[in-house]
Amino acid sequence: MTALVAGLLGLAVGLAAALAFRVSEREQHAEPPEPPTDGLDEGVAAVLAVLRSAAVVVTLDGTVVRASAAAHAFGLVRSDRVAHEEVRALTAAVARDGEIRDAELELPRGPLGGATILVQLRVAPLGIRHVLLLAEDRTEARRVEAIRRDFVVNVSHELKTPVGALALLAETVEQAAEDPEAVRRFAARIQTESTRLSHLVQEIIELSRLQVEDPLNQARTVPLDDVVHEAVDRARTGAAAKDIALESGGDRGAHVWGDHDLLVTAVRNLLDNAIAYSDPGTRIAVGTTLRTGDGLVEVAVVDQGIGIPTDQQDRLFERFYRVDEARSRDTGGTGLGLSIVKHIAADHGGEVTVWSEPGQGSTFTIRLPLASAGVPEEGDGA
Repeated sequence: MTALVAGLLGLAVGLAAALAFRVSEREQHAEPPEPPTDGLDEGVAAVLAVLRSAAVVVTLDGTVVRASAAAHAFGLVRSDRVAHEEVRALTAAVARDGEIRDAELELPRGPLGGATILVQLRVAPLGIRHVLLLAEDRTEARRVEAIRRDFVVNVSHELKTPVGALALLAETVEQAAEDPEAVRRFAARIQTESTRLSHLVQEIIELSRLQVEDPLNQARTVPLDDVVHEAVDRARTGAAAKDIALESGGDRGAHVWGDHDLLVTAVRNLLDNAIAYSDPGTRIAVGTTLRTGDGLVEVAVVDQGIGIPTDQQDRLFERFYRVDEARSRDTGGTGLGLSIVKHIAADHGGEVTVWSEPGQGSTFTIRLPLASAGVPEEGDGA
């Protein structure tokens, strides 16, 4: 009897061991865990999360299972569907034949308004159950190209005017060789047009340089007092010729990161603009205001000039834009001065704004980030 019990116990232990072995073996060869509910492999999902491009994953029937924040921001996806018919057609074609497709499309930015976005699309199969859509925003590149193209056209047009005038005046002088008074009159016009052409070429060069160089790459701290003093000093001759008083004041001791000469150019351009559009006997003031709580400093140029209509103020900083074409011709304005100011302020991490009322004068304000206290000044060699 004892032997029988021992035999049964041995059999039970053997069966338990065999069962444990089979369970262990089954666990080792078990199927991997079920994939995420959207059917995407975790590795694929992780890669999509770090892509800079807007990414959308759809099933073969067009249902969106993954969409990056950029895809939503671009308006490519709304309510879990691809928003645009052209894009849906591309994904359907790829789902049908499995061939990668590329396209550049101009699409509405949103359901309202007329704004558009230019996107470069690539649509490709993702496994056997999904289609991947990648989108790059090309709107900014197109805008830059349009600006560059318009700039070339505008430069060509602006250069033709003084060059043509010089040619015509030279011909007139030749024909009036026996009339000293006419020669003197036309020679003065030639000098005026030559000066205008020189200013235009110089400002085109300056603007082109600003688009290439970054003044903060090798920036030093610049005392803003010195910038304002030099700009005012350079503008005094033009102001005196029109009997315009130049005054400066405000907070002192501000320092900014940047390029001294470029900052002088910015303030000087604002002063020249104020002088050109102010009547004789008026006053122009330059004021510096510290906004230490915001980490900013403001340089404001205030004039008593003719003022600017509200509907034209948004375009003031465009290249070659002039509020008064006739007055610009009389003053020799090129239409580039304020654009240069805008570029210099932006390149120094700041901005330029305008307040104006017709008949009440104008205030142009450059806002720049303050440099930290105790940093070496320009020319200190620190």
